[in-house]
Amino acid sequence: MFDLLATGKSPPSLGAWPYIVLALYLAGLLGLGALSLLKSRRAAHAETDYYLAGRGQGVIVTSLTIMATYFSSFAILTFPGWMYEGGIAPMLYALNLPVAAAAIYLLGNRIRRIGCKRGYITPADMVTDYYGDSPAIRGLVALTGALYVIPYVVMQIKGGGLLADGLFREIEHMSLFGWRITMEDAGVAALSLVTMIYVIIGGMRSVAWTDVMQGIILLSAMVLSGVAVMYALEGPSGYFSRVSSELDGALLTVPDPGDANPHNTWKLLTFCAFASLASIIQPAQWMRFYAARDSSTLRRSAIAFSTILPVCFIFGVFLVGLGGRVLYEPQIIEGTIHLTDGSKVDQVLIHVIQDYFPEMFGAIGIVLVALILVAVMAASMSTADSNLHALSAMATRDLYHPLKKNSSERERTWIGRLVIVLATVAAAAITFLGRDQKGLLDTITAFFFLAMAFSAQLLPITIDILFIRRGSRAGAVAGLIAGLLTVCLFPPLGSLLFGGDNAVVEGASHLKALFDVGMCGIIVNVLVFAAVSKFSPPLDKTHREAFARDLRGGS
Repeated sequence: MFDLLATGKSPPSLGAWPYIVLALYLAGLLGLGALSLLKSRRAAHAETDYYLAGRGQGVIVTSLTIMATYFSSFAILTFPGWMYEGGIAPMLYALNLPVAAAAIYLLGNRIRRIGCKRGYITPADMVTDYYGDSPAIRGLVALTGALYVIPYVVMQIKGGGLLADGLFREIEHMSLFGWRITMEDAGVAALSLVTMIYVIIGGMRSVAWTDVMQGIILLSAMVLSGVAVMYALEGPSGYFSRVSSELDGALLTVPDPGDANPHNTWKLLTFCAFASLASIIQPAQWMRFYAARDSSTLRRSAIAFSTILPVCFIFGVFLVGLGGRVLYEPQIIEGTIHLTDGSKVDQVLIHVIQDYFPEMFGAIGIVLVALILVAVMAASMSTADSNLHALSAMATRDLYHPLKKNSSERERTWIGRLVIVLATVAAAAITFLGRDQKGLLDTITAFFFLAMAFSAQLLPITIDILFIRRGSRAGAVAGLIAGLLTVCLFPPLGSLLFGGDNAVVEGASHLKALFDVGMCGIIVNVLVFAAVSKFSPPLDKTHREAFARDLRGGS
């Protein structure tokens, strides 16, 4: 099998297929949003229906919406790029999948049960009901969720724009009323507009139904990309033979614990243990637990998550990373590894499908290339829509409602829609500004990786509420603040707040090279939580016992 890039052969033109596939895809999303609106109009409780789809989602919808929210375009682009650049070490990231599945099974089911019993909608509803409804703790929980959500929304919209630029390569720019619009700008605008519309009109039901379509396309794209790289290297035997003989031995080993390599063993294992939990207890996933029909639904969803995703991940995107290193000889540009044609390493999956699908499938391969490129865009949308929806719920339930106690459900739902509009416009504006101010998006990208560390700080109070029930309100507040402040010491926040020459920030930088940042925050969080709880008034015993009964499903 020949190397298309090395021989100078350009990928085949996709013709009109990207336009057709994208038009059908976007029309399908808007159609699902319209159907969701029709169904929601018959609901008795506007807020519960808009944010939780009436708490009636079944196994297929729950499984796919959790999976689609868990994996963004980061999974289908960045992970293959990491393997192309760093070898097999990033494959250990697959360990985060069984950890996340166990969290769905053990934490998600209890969150669903108590949420259904007591009518919760946001994470802060549960936390404040247990520890006592104070503005401090509700605001802290909402802030923690927002610190996760906002960078994710910005980066997904930015990713969608970049993918649109790749999808319509033959168009350099368009002119509208004298403005010069690149395809990246058009992609950002279209992605933002369509996502905003279907989330606004259909709420959780619309988000979940579109996640089903997006999830199926995304999972199929993962597996088919693995098939394509196997084909390009003449089957499994050819793949393993060429990978083992042509790649540097260092690429086929995992760095020692404590190694400066960003994919060293300690960093990988602590990430899998803590960042995966953070991704499961972030607001959008938490609300999916509330929305599940019953305990059996969540248990089956956890099993589906733990079986389907690892297969797609290991036999899809990971194969592409190593195989792509064989197919496309790397070159160094300004000290950074790039593909043969000078493009970034996170484009390796896109190159594989563009180069080999038409050869594998003939004319239908052109359609599949367009479909998979749209699928990668779907990965961006399925994460952006979930987080926009969660941000809307937190703004209305945790900020607006406490300020206006007598507001109706319908009023709060419309306020939530307004929040979605404002958040989408703001995210798109940041993306456009980032094109002219390059440091802006670099900063947002760095925050994107810290987002899970912030979300992880909800873990200690979640474990206490669901299993231990010995912490106090003062302990919960102090621990959460301590954990969040600890994360703020790590780059880039630490450098921005305290300066790069600060000894504490330098120490945090060394720790970040060895361990997951979220884990470091959790250690401080737990220590402060336990110490303050020991020396502060405990919660009322009757209240704790009643909570425990509801968690068990008793009366």
